[in-house]
Amino acid sequence: MEKDQLEIPQHIAIIMDGNGRWAKRRMMPRVYGHKNGVEAIKKVTIRAHQRGIKMLTLYAFSTENWGRPEQEVNYLMNLPKEFFNSFLPQIMENNVKVEVIGDYANLPESTHGILHEVLEKTKDNTGLILNFAINYGGHQEITYAVRQIAEQIKAGTLQPDEINEDVVQAHLMTGKFGELAQVDLMIRTSGELRTSNFLPWQLAYSEFYFTDSYWPDFDGDALDEAIIEYNRRNRRFGKLDETS
Repeated sequence: MEKDQLEIPQHIAIIMDGNGRWAKRRMMPRVYGHKNGVEAIKKVTIRAHQRGIKMLTLYAFSTENWGRPEQEVNYLMNLPKEFFNSFLPQIMENNVKVEVIGDYANLPESTHGILHEVLEKTKDNTGLILNFAINYGGHQEITYAVRQIAEQIKAGTLQPDEINEDVVQAHLMTGKFGELAQVDLMIRTSGELRTSNFLPWQLAYSEFYFTDSYWPDFDGDALDEAIIEYNRRNRRFGKLDETS
């Protein structure tokens, strides 16, 4: 199938896995893998923009990642500054809007500061939404949503029988994205076959694409391959198609 004939997923979510193993294969420290993983983000973002993808959500740092060695965590907290300092001109040039989900307010002050700055600078951009899941966990997200709904019931502004899927979805961290919140294609690199607490609600009817490539080796051409595979799938959303 020609690339210009492909159906393009509106929302692609990626678990960027394998930075440490990529570095280990080269007998380098894990942080070397994270540094090269940042370069992969740049390549994939530009290709996503070129393909007309509306939203790209990247699993940048999970709530479980705090359990990694302190030196590695500190390095990861400094990566957003390094990334945006070098990539912001291209972000602006390509009309990319940066968003964040997760408990990013409780990140180190310098990390939170650069994220806030970039959110402000790109808030009026109307192209690809580049959404980073930082200090994010799917169970955490759903717990927060339930808590907010419970507060509304307690205040008398919402009745229990008014709770439906739309209400729950609106209270998730992705609620601000409306219909785009649902993921069409989820990609995970490094050969691992699990979702690791990433967007459990939003992935309900997603197509999954797993590749053995480590994240630093993933690029625009690899993204195209994932989209080609996506086009081979028959998305029925739990229903039967006419040929079944």
